[in-house]
Order: sequence, then C-alpha cells, then structure tokens
Amino acid sequence: MWKRRAAEEMKNEALNVVESEGTDQNQKGKTELQHPYAFHVSGPRNVSSPNWKDLINSSWKDGNYKRTVTACFIQAVYLLELDKQENRTGENALAPKWWIPFKYKLVETLIDERDGSIFGAILEWDRAAALADFVLIKPNGAPKAVLALRGTLLKSPTIRRDIEDDLRFLALENLKGSFRFSCILKALKSIACKYGSSNVCIAGHSLGAGFALQVGKALAKEGIHVEAHLFNPPSVSLAMSIRNFGEKSGVVWKRLKSMITSATETNEEEAKSITPGSKQWIPHLYVNNSDYICCYYTDPDGTDNKTAEKENAKPTDGLVPAKLFVLSKGKQKFLEAHGLEQWWSDDLELQMALNNSKLITRQLKSLYSLPPPQQTQSKS
Repeated sequence: MWKRRAAEEMKNEALNVVESEGTDQNQKGKTELQHPYAFHVSGPRNVSSPNWKDLINSSWKDGNYKRTVTACFIQAVYLLELDKQENRTGENALAPKWWIPFKYKLVETLIDERDGSIFGAILEWDRAAALADFVLIKPNGAPKAVLALRGTLLKSPTIRRDIEDDLRFLALENLKGSFRFSCILKALKSIACKYGSSNVCIAGHSLGAGFALQVGKALAKEGIHVEAHLFNPPSVSLAMSIRNFGEKSGVVWKRLKSMITSATETNEEEAKSITPGSKQWIPHLYVNNSDYICCYYTDPDGTDNKTAEKENAKPTDGLVPAKLFVLSKGKQKFLEAHGLEQWWSDDLELQMALNNSKLITRQLKSLYSLPPPQQTQSKS
C-alpha cells in the first residue's frame, strides 16, 4: 500500500516539474515577445516586405525605404551581440527579426578576437525566402550584400574594446590601428569582389559609421567604390576640440595618446591618391543637429545656420563630397539625438543640406588626409 502511495507521489511530483518547466518556457517566450528591442515593438511600422509589386516598382529606389532598412540591419548587429550576451537562441533570438522581413539572411559575423564580441555582420539577399513569397528576382536597387557595423555598446563584455576605439578616434582621428579596421576592410573587399562593388553596401552607426567611412575611403583608393550609409558618424572637429583641450592639459593627454597609439601614422602620399568627395564614391551621411558627436558636420563653429540657407548653397568646385541628410527636432537629449531608432521613425523629416559645401569637404578632407597629432594647432 505504502509503495503504491509513494509511486503516485513521485508521479505527481514529476508532472508538477514538467508543468512548471512548460510554464517557465511560455513565460520566457512571452517576455521575449514584449522585449523593447523586438522588431514588432520598436521596429518601423509602415515598411513593407518585398513582394511581387517590387518587380514593377522597386521599394529600394525610395531613399527613405533604403535608409530605414539599412538602419534595421545595423540594429540587427547590436542585437546579435546582445543575444549572445543574454543567451537568446533560436526562436527567442531578437536579431533575425530585423533582417528576415526584408528577405536577407546572415552569412557571416565579424568578431573581435580580443574580447569575442560581434561588431559587424554580412547579410545577403535570400533568394529562397524571396521565391517563397513569389519575388522571382531581386528588386532593382536592393544590394546583394550588406556589411553592417554597430557602434559602441556599453555592456561589460564589450565596453573596453569599444571605448578603446572611441578614444583612438578622438586622439588620432584615425581608426587604422584597430583590429576591427583590418577585419572590416578584408570583409568588404571580399564581398565586393564576389558580387561587384555596385551590388554591395556598407553601413554603420556611431563608431561603426566611423569605421565604414574610413574603410570606404581605403577601398576607394583602390578604385573600389561601394555604397555607404553612415548614421551619426563621429566628427573630426569634435575630435580636434577634445584633443586640443587635452593638449592644454599636458600630461593627461600624453597618457591618453600612449594608451592607444598603436601603429597609426599618417601617410601624406596616401592622402594624395584619392580626391575627397570624388564623384566615384559618395557616402550618405545622416546627422542630427542635437547630437554633439556628429553635429560638427553641419555647424563646426557652433553657429546656428538655417537649413534653408544650407539648401541654397551652390556647388563650389564641381565636387560632391557627400550626401548629407540633416534631422532637426530642436533640443533633444543626447541619447535620443544619437540613437539609431530615430532613422526608421515614421514622422522623420530629413533635409538634404550642403550636398556640395566646403564645410563637409573640410570634414572629409580631415578624414582622408589627417595631419600628425603633434602638428595640429589649437583653435583660438
């Protein structure tokens, strides 16, 4: 009798454990569905997936659509690293939801061997997924491959190397000495050779935009021109301002430079081999006037120029240094002005400013032809 009772108790206990595990899994699934970074929670609202209509009129010809989808791909890179850190896999992973709706697939992640973090990813057009929705060919204007790069991620596993590269840019205005630079250059060159440079796009946010700009410049030097979309790219003028302040601080600045000056020197002959803003390579820059990291692209001297005046600026030298898109929403908090999510907002109103100005040319020339740090003169 007692044996039967003990067996029944063990059976009930086992059933309770199974039910408890099932409840925990369901709760976990519900939690992931409500995650603030889930695509259906914080992603774009009015962006359609590719369909048969794109065969007639491709959505990728729309600049707003291209900007939105490209920003989503960068968000996916942030989430690839966060998924890894927070042990989300399979159906619970957040990152895939940011590229699957647009018929792309992940083919490679770029990993920093120093800390094992994911800082970039290569996404390719997913022909099989497209065919399943009767999209027989790739829409006109859609890249065959996209190299997306995240910016600084303030989490304990990644913060050290991210900040190290941030400081490298502030100190030297150059990212060539970073492990990530060579890794990105190799990956971009590889997909450009595989698909053709006209079918490849590089995109980045914040620090990732800085890498994308300088790697794009390096490839342009070799005659390889890829489409580039850069969100909140760091400004050289900001780096100069901080550096000049640091030079006045003397010892502190020397210590900062000694921490990150690992084999980064300027080659003047390299700067002469490519014209900044050449017609062959025109990066797209997206900046927010309230973001002090990139606002120097539009107002390096702190003056409050009107956008209308910028739009009426006439070409000066026949050069087109960049396509600069400016977002002005009045005063915003830094995290909001520097955030990636603003670039797929439904109410976004961008104005193309100074698409041929000396201002942007000066910024890009600084990135193309950087003087040695000790030769820079302080601003008065």
